[in-house]
Amino acid sequence: MPPTFSSPSRRQFLKSLAATAAVAQGAIPLRASIVRPFLAAADASSTSLKLDQPWEYYQGPLAGPWAVWHGDEIAVWEKISLPHCFNHYDACDPDTPYYRGHGWYRTHIPATNPLKNGRTLLHFEGAGQTSQVYIGTKLIGTHVGGYDEFVYDITDALATATPVPGAAVTKGKENGIALAVLCDNSQDLERSPSDLSDFSLYGGLYRHVHLVYAPAVSFESLHITPTVALGAPTKVALQGRLHNPTKLSGNVTLAIRVNDADGKTVHQATKTLATWNDETEIASFEITAPKLWSPKTPHLYTCSVKLSSEHGDSEMTERFGLKHTEWVDHGPFKLNGERLLLRGTQRHMDHAGYAAAQPDDLVRKEMELVKKMGANFIRLGHYQQTSQVLDLCDELGILVWEEAPWCRAGIGDEQWKQQTRTMLAHLIDQHYNHPSILMWGLGNEDDWPNEYPTLDQQAIRSFMQEMNELAHSLDSTRVTSFRRCDFARDIPDVYSPSIWAGWYRGVYTEYQQSLETERERVKHFIHIEWGADSHARRHSENPDASLARIATGTGTDERGLDYLPTGGAPRISKDGDWSESYACNLFDWHLKVQETLPWFTGSAQWIFKDFTTPLRAENPVPRINQKGLLERDMTLKEGYFVFQSYWSEEPMVHLYGHSWPVRWGAEDEQRMVKVYSNCPSAELFVNGKSVGTKQRDSQNFPAAGLRWMANFVPGKNHLRVIAKKNGITLTDEIEFEYQTAKWGKPAKLVLRELAREGDKATVEATLIDANGVLCLDSHAIVHYTLAGSGKLIDNLGTSTGSRVVQMYNGRSQISLQRNNGANTVGVVTEGIPAAFVSIL
Repeated sequence: MPPTFSSPSRRQFLKSLAATAAVAQGAIPLRASIVRPFLAAADASSTSLKLDQPWEYYQGPLAGPWAVWHGDEIAVWEKISLPHCFNHYDACDPDTPYYRGHGWYRTHIPATNPLKNGRTLLHFEGAGQTSQVYIGTKLIGTHVGGYDEFVYDITDALATATPVPGAAVTKGKENGIALAVLCDNSQDLERSPSDLSDFSLYGGLYRHVHLVYAPAVSFESLHITPTVALGAPTKVALQGRLHNPTKLSGNVTLAIRVNDADGKTVHQATKTLATWNDETEIASFEITAPKLWSPKTPHLYTCSVKLSSEHGDSEMTERFGLKHTEWVDHGPFKLNGERLLLRGTQRHMDHAGYAAAQPDDLVRKEMELVKKMGANFIRLGHYQQTSQVLDLCDELGILVWEEAPWCRAGIGDEQWKQQTRTMLAHLIDQHYNHPSILMWGLGNEDDWPNEYPTLDQQAIRSFMQEMNELAHSLDSTRVTSFRRCDFARDIPDVYSPSIWAGWYRGVYTEYQQSLETERERVKHFIHIEWGADSHARRHSENPDASLARIATGTGTDERGLDYLPTGGAPRISKDGDWSESYACNLFDWHLKVQETLPWFTGSAQWIFKDFTTPLRAENPVPRINQKGLLERDMTLKEGYFVFQSYWSEEPMVHLYGHSWPVRWGAEDEQRMVKVYSNCPSAELFVNGKSVGTKQRDSQNFPAAGLRWMANFVPGKNHLRVIAKKNGITLTDEIEFEYQTAKWGKPAKLVLRELAREGDKATVEATLIDANGVLCLDSHAIVHYTLAGSGKLIDNLGTSTGSRVVQMYNGRSQISLQRNNGANTVGVVTEGIPAAFVSIL
């Protein structure tokens, strides 16, 4: 349990937030949970309206809301649907930084509420980064922060609004009221996260928007607090807050029902209360035979509270779980009384072609891949993510570190401080009931030398202490955490230093020593952020060659501007080959170490999927952090299977090299074949002939002993592996060319059409020497262009979806939409004549 602090109560702090919002922003935003019962209703069409379409969008400044509806002669509006991020295409444009500025959205909404004396609520799941909401030309409210949900009661505004003529946005606009939203992601020193952050601060209505109809009196929030004692009944307290803006008096009847995951009722009660103000305890009870939530058994209870009064009925339903946690001093983490090694990764809300507006089905697919990899833990960095993500973590059994957006900001003025406090308070308030939440992250990397306005260590310590106390006052049941701020490591309950062994500093064989050193410096240590960038489809026959140049014994932390590809002492991040081969070796070493340390709490690898960043324009895929186990479009890299071989309980086997079409070496030279599997043994076949069976031993590096030195024949080769586990036989196979000819200096680009699927064509560029031999070590930067009726499928932030990209082993690919016409694709690199191919 976290310590007790002399800080404001939940009620006192949330009241102060509301007062601040009222002064600073006009309208008081409501608790986001107020809309949940109406969105989840059996007949949701009668209680809510999803405002995904139709919308129109204009990028750029306008002279206020009046111009939104009367300036069509100077503003060209684009028809769009939500979610919509206005950086969906330019976030990783190799030539121009992504757009930071105004994006206007407009639509019409119904003027009337179907409920007698009902309240009309406008709900935003998130919008970036500062949003102004207008009904007609009246400002309803300004929301600062790009990641939390916010709700406005627009009942009174609708009652006094009149239809605004001017633009045919929706069918039947004569009967609707004009709604406009300005989203602004311009640089802002008063807003978290900092503009120095190593990720894109996207703009737009990139999460869903809803119109919700509630009775005159309804629940605004319901918080569920279990107190779990092992081997004893669990006590549960319910705290509720009403939305009663007109201060109606009288009684309300509450019908409370709690069901377990099998639908069995474990508590039921009815009580009548007078309407109340603020948040108060409305019920408490015991669950005599509690079923605990864990990654293996994510048991979810459902609490339903039906509120009935003369003003109407509504029903608030929330899921919750029961778990017991313990952080042993300088020791392991325990869940429900047993040691659990936290096996984690991390996530940004980002996806190729969508940026922050990732569709719901792709969010689900991504989280299912996290679980399939065997992870039981995830850090959601560095801001609040959607309720869907948390719902999926609850259901799949993935513990969560969720974080306030205090990232690389130092300490600003009082306005900045209040906004940062507010974001933490909203995070905890909105995700309080999720059993997957393990800890509240207070921030990230607030020790950079270029902090705004200065690196004031004492000011940072003071504000971190304030954030720590605030988190505990709002949720006394969970611990706080922070990553990388060494001079304040004693403040949060759980702390992670910077350890990047084998990437930003040192070599990966120094990893265990780094862990043991840092373990002693804090009571509760965890390792958050480790890994390596890898340029997808780039592979190496000798991936560890650069390690000999790296100094050891000087630390393994990231310092200063180590992330840059130039300057400073030799380091793998600058001097390595950025191959998938090296990344897999680094992952393999870290994972084998982690499972041998009985005191170790666990870690989270950085990061599950590649994402955009304005700070890394010189990366092999420009403006992409390439440390993901997946590319930005969720194409799996080889590293995914390394983790799966250590963590997954489901039997698996994977031959390294599915995206490695040409290997190289002398004709009689043996080459290593690696297999990643959680099976006890595996047998390898090379060109149809068995080369033996190997036994898996996690400490036998690399590939846990499942590696063979094999001879390949010049030309085509075929590999096949067979493994068995729990009576299940698994196989995997790959084919590749083995090149024995040595290459010289690159001399010529060759461009050819590689594949055609419908109207989509894929081209491949290769770089060869004067004798026509493929230059398999080439990292040349190539630029693609297109002339004709089609369009390059670019700015995806992937190895095959960027018009400027480093080659992977002397080749690269890009696709185009032909648009049913003739096209010519060109490719150029420095010092080599351009190449062209006609796509007819």
